[in-house]
Amino acid sequence: MARDETRFPADDNGDALWRMAEAGDDLGKPREVDFAVIFPTETAALQFAVTLLRTGRKVSFGPYDGDPDRPWQVYVHRMLLPTHTALMAVENELARAAEPLGGCNDGWGCFAQDDTAMPVAADEPGRS
Repeated sequence: MARDETRFPADDNGDALWRMAEAGDDLGKPREVDFAVIFPTETAALQFAVTLLRTGRKVSFGPYDGDPDRPWQVYVHRMLLPTHTALMAVENELARAAEPLGGCNDGWGCFAQDDTAMPVAADEPGRS
């Protein structure tokens, strides 16, 4: 199958979605996607998490050892159809809410909806 750049743009999210499709994941099935947002302080991470909880969002919180400058992580769990547009919309929303607290997106992940496919994660565009 040839890569459709309108469905799978040439960025981190498009690349992850393309790998998922190539692995046999049924991208037409909604699933819970876990968006990681990292913060410089426990207080900032908790403030972010509580704000989302108050709006009915599902979150989890804990220490993070992947970035010494941002050692606290909040996962935001969203049920959605994994499209580039949907993923970008959530990432943009979370980035706007996290930025005033010193936080930033750190990628997303989800489980495949086909028994033969493996879980795939995407790094936040622009992060190494």
